[in-house]
Amino acid sequence: MAVHRGVTIITDSAYFDHDTGGFGHPENPVRLEVIMDALVASPILPRLDFIAPVPATREQLLSAHREEWLFRLEEVVLSGRSHVDHSDNQVCYESYRVACHAAGAGIAGVDLLEGGGAGQVFCMVRPPGHHAEATRPFGFCFLNNCVIAARHWQLTYGRQRILILDFDAHHGNGIQSAFEREAGSYYISVHEHPSFSYPGTGYSDEVGFDEGRGTIVNLPLKPGAGDAALLDLFVRKIEPRIVAWKPDAIIVAAGFDGHRLDDMSGLQFSTEVYGTLGGIIHRWGELYTGGRVLSVLEGGYELSVLGHSVEAYLRGLLDGADTCKATTKRRC
Repeated sequence: MAVHRGVTIITDSAYFDHDTGGFGHPENPVRLEVIMDALVASPILPRLDFIAPVPATREQLLSAHREEWLFRLEEVVLSGRSHVDHSDNQVCYESYRVACHAAGAGIAGVDLLEGGGAGQVFCMVRPPGHHAEATRPFGFCFLNNCVIAARHWQLTYGRQRILILDFDAHHGNGIQSAFEREAGSYYISVHEHPSFSYPGTGYSDEVGFDEGRGTIVNLPLKPGAGDAALLDLFVRKIEPRIVAWKPDAIIVAAGFDGHRLDDMSGLQFSTEVYGTLGGIIHRWGELYTGGRVLSVLEGGYELSVLGHSVEAYLRGLLDGADTCKATTKRRC
């Protein structure tokens, strides 16, 4: 069983250099500022270590993306254009470099977990990644940080059975498209129902193809769903699948835009429930993967609650089962 000493936060000042055009764009640098402010003010600060990543190499990016997409992304940002494909996907001259730093955080986290240099890892990065597909961007995402980390785990350390658990309010179409034909990975996504939410994918009947059939599990929630519905899925639907599938490692696509005050979705989660999720995931890591759990920041856009939500999640990761029992009467 792994010994969890604390949480290592992988982040970098470079992430502030990705300019999305100011406060009119929801994915802006202040997101990381409010998270850092919440952590500095939190009693868990002494249990956090902060390190910077190195950028992902071209070879590492190519494990998840096609060469033509990397060339196109570089060309767009260096030409001075303001967005790629859609005005949601705002870029600046530094955006390609920053995205490579974001992808490098997950790789660094995997290396730390495998080398014994960290008990638990949270990648505090931007731009987010779970919408990015192999050849195109979606929803503020350019490089798929979770997929790149998963490929690194598989290719470098031979951990073939990678579970990616995604609790962002929006379906991670990029993660699903990367793994939906493979038997050696497993993607579970809890998100607002695609009939009401971007990007319009993630219906429950999307289960994968060919060898990957059955390795994609989409658990959509209707608008208005709150903490009880979320926790019910974790206890009743998700944990039995983890027990049965026996993953080598877990990557968490940690999005906080399901908060009741975040207008990017109609979900009604509380700040406190993210602490409960952290406690549950801590326990799963200890029981099922030898502590190999990597969390990567995805969405979360309401600045008044984002920092507190992330702090609650990290507190849950640190306190494990104690946090879980304290915040819910359900079995954790």
